[in-house]
Amino acid sequence: MGQAAKTLCAFKAQHGYCNVSWNDAENKSLGQWVSQQQVLYKKNALSSDRIQQMNSVGFIWDLCDVEETMSWEKRFDELCAFKAQNGHCIVSTVE
Repeated sequence: MGQAAKTLCAFKAQHGYCNVSWNDAENKSLGQWVSQQQVLYKKNALSSDRIQQMNSVGFIWDLCDVEETMSWEKRFDELCAFKAQNGHCIVSTVE
């Protein structure tokens, strides 16, 4: 595993996620490296070993997937809160 990948693992251990922003002032070079990996992945220019290593640490290849997952999780949390308050999951579509 290269130095940047090790740095990403340390970042994830500290912050709990791998999607380092390319404009993160404290982690600018790591964020740029993460962005470059995502671009290379889209161009099918990464080795399967690199992809496997990145997948093993929970690397996010497409940030649209993150937004979709977060949206689903947010709605699920809202449903859980509704159930806790109302005792059921039959949510009106009219309100």
